[in-house]
Amino acid sequence: MVAPPTPADAARYAKYLPNVKLNDGTEIPIVSYGLGTANYRGTRTSFEQKIVDDTVVAVKAGFKHLDGAEVYGNEEELGAAIKASGVPRERLYIVTKYNPKPDGTVEEAFALSLKKLGVHHVDLYLIHSPFWKDATDEQIQSRWAELEAIQASGRATSIGVSNFLQKHLEPLLKTAKVKPAINQIEFHPYLQHGDLVPFHRKHGIAVSAYAPLTPIVRAKGGPVDAIYAKLAKKYGVTEGDIGLRWVIDQGIVTITTSSNAERLQNYLPHLLSFELTPAEVKEITDAGNTHHFRAFWTTTFNKDDRS
Repeated sequence: MVAPPTPADAARYAKYLPNVKLNDGTEIPIVSYGLGTANYRGTRTSFEQKIVDDTVVAVKAGFKHLDGAEVYGNEEELGAAIKASGVPRERLYIVTKYNPKPDGTVEEAFALSLKKLGVHHVDLYLIHSPFWKDATDEQIQSRWAELEAIQASGRATSIGVSNFLQKHLEPLLKTAKVKPAINQIEFHPYLQHGDLVPFHRKHGIAVSAYAPLTPIVRAKGGPVDAIYAKLAKKYGVTEGDIGLRWVIDQGIVTITTSSNAERLQNYLPHLLSFELTPAEVKEITDAGNTHHFRAFWTTTFNKDDRS
């Protein structure tokens, strides 16, 4: 195994991580610490210091890309962590997302997010999904126009979407003055979305992957298990590192999270200690495509829907 780094060593690894260049000319760090899943608070109202503490550990371990959202219910904790980390704002890449609703404006939601985060701007602002009640193409186009206005105001450097499929992107692109910089989707070997990633590349839209470790944490017993184990042994890393590297080696931003300080400190050194070969990426891809599993939005999609 790769020797465990000290926290100071781990933080230095961040500068060696590649960035993904977005279609607006800016760059996004390819590895992100996510404030969803284990950090998700939803409608709970009590302030949770543990989320602050875990996020500070992540920042000090080298994570500069912090992925939050209105619907996670923890923007105040993320804001507190940004302050407590001691890292200058300009060295952090902060993401939050608009939770779409049938009424109200994006501007109102965005202003509240900025207040909770305690910042004057975010690096990336996303529409969290196209699945609000009775959503129409026209409503999606209208919400996107509101994001364009927010970007024009200078309070969001880049704008994008999350959980959009091709059928949602196509009408948006018809009226968009600014193309989405990125689409954040559930992405792992068991949910590769068919032609969706090639569609993004055709239109210059970057892809960000959440739940990349689903085959390990939610769907054990599938066809990639043996491949992950074999490659982890070959490279002297964990099976989780193999899962993350499979995403990174396709040029896709990967979002991960943990409340374990040692694991957070090991992530970046491990990920930089090796690369998968194209043949190894393909081996995982091909095996993953023989099995289907979706971890999120399971009430929105049919269980066999691979889109």
